[in-house]
Amino acid sequence: MKLSKAIALIKGDPRADRAVPPTGVTAQLTVLTAAAMAFLGVFALALSLATGRLADRWASELAQSSTVRISAPAEQLAAQTAAALRVLEQTTGVQSARALDVAEQRALLAPWFGPDLPVETLPIPQLIEVVETRDGYDAEGLRLRLRGEAPGAVLDDHTRWRRPLIEAAGRLNALGLVSLVLIGVVMVAMITLAANAALSANAQVIRVLRLVGARDNYIARAFVRRYTLRALTGALAGTALGMVAMALLPRADAAGGFLTGLGFSGAGWLVPLLIPPLAAIIAFWSTRWAALRALKEIT
Repeated sequence: MKLSKAIALIKGDPRADRAVPPTGVTAQLTVLTAAAMAFLGVFALALSLATGRLADRWASELAQSSTVRISAPAEQLAAQTAAALRVLEQTTGVQSARALDVAEQRALLAPWFGPDLPVETLPIPQLIEVVETRDGYDAEGLRLRLRGEAPGAVLDDHTRWRRPLIEAAGRLNALGLVSLVLIGVVMVAMITLAANAALSANAQVIRVLRLVGARDNYIARAFVRRYTLRALTGALAGTALGMVAMALLPRADAAGGFLTGLGFSGAGWLVPLLIPPLAAIIAFWSTRWAALRALKEIT
């Protein structure tokens, strides 16, 4: 039964179709609105998926890494670094620990001070990179042991960095989802307005159809069919353009940031293909509601 209704909706009825203008402002408005909303929907989906990946990456990269910073007089720096490394090697939950060399510390400071910074002549703290096991370690206990063996050592387990970054990514993800909802609401409003305008402009034709026995459901079905197909056509075009635009964005690389990683990857490219059928469903129900409501007002 549902399949036959779907076939009838696609095939249409030439007599009922006369009540719906095949061209004109309302037809163009529906197609352009669907195309524009689908195009924006692709970018909203990309934003939502990218922020989800970003939050996962930040959580995984920062969750199992820590840094020990040693600030001590030059004559004590080597001894305290060695003591801190011994403590870390004996700590349960620490997978590995190594002191960064001069070249690595220069690379860390290069974005702020340039590549020619004379790190070896400046009183810069010694950094130790700590990699945790899956189970992690007791941060407070490790801080106490470091304080006893290397008074200048400070443990940074990245908690204060990780939490706000993940929260920010989560809010961006929510913003993308809210944008998708707003896009759907705008599409409903525009298609409803277009359908109402078409119904009002063809009120005389509708009266004639009623005189020859046509029921409101029969007339409404013609509007639903035309506007659903128009929305589907526009959404297909907008989705295709949006996916092409996403494919042309620069890819993420070692020097890239968040915006260069905005896009789809792998099976994520299939997600935007849901936009055209969703646009058709939105157009179907919004046009049906608008048509039945407007037909009651046409006497």
